[in-house]
Amino acid sequence: MKMAKGVGVLCALFFLILFVTSGETQEKKAGFAKGFGFTSTRSPIEITSDSVEGDQKQNRVTFKGNVVAKQEEATLYANTVVVHYDSEMKKMKEIIATGNVRITQLDRRATGQKVTFYQSENKIVLEGEAVIREGDNVLRGERVVYLVDEERSYVEGGKGGRVTTTITPSSREEKKK
Repeated sequence: MKMAKGVGVLCALFFLILFVTSGETQEKKAGFAKGFGFTSTRSPIEITSDSVEGDQKQNRVTFKGNVVAKQEEATLYANTVVVHYDSEMKKMKEIIATGNVRITQLDRRATGQKVTFYQSENKIVLEGEAVIREGDNVLRGERVVYLVDEERSYVEGGKGGRVTTTITPSSREEKKK
């Protein structure tokens, strides 16, 4: 019973901090964090997975198999999501989603093989054939790093690879609206 309560509390904390951005940051940012993140509002978040395992000795909770986390218009899909937390400070340290990672919100989508949310650094790293799309615009690289507090990001091409960006100018009809 104690283990179930601990997992429940951790799940609730996980949802509040998912995608590592605070409410204040969400209001200020219009970029990657806001476009691809859950907010820290009190909106309900629903997570489903094939299984959940809490490990209090290792300070982590693992969601396995077809993981789907939803809040408002934002949805995270992954094979596995591992939440590392600091039991002393009662806060998240790191969230790692691996395997066919997909984040969607309205017409924005990000995909890769791994995304890591670093709470203390307020940093998001998307790795493994990372692709970010907004409408018809596409950015591809091996690794995308977003520094939330600095409102700055950079993309790496990987081993000898290059970064590819496709920008589709809006039509004249859309500009008039």
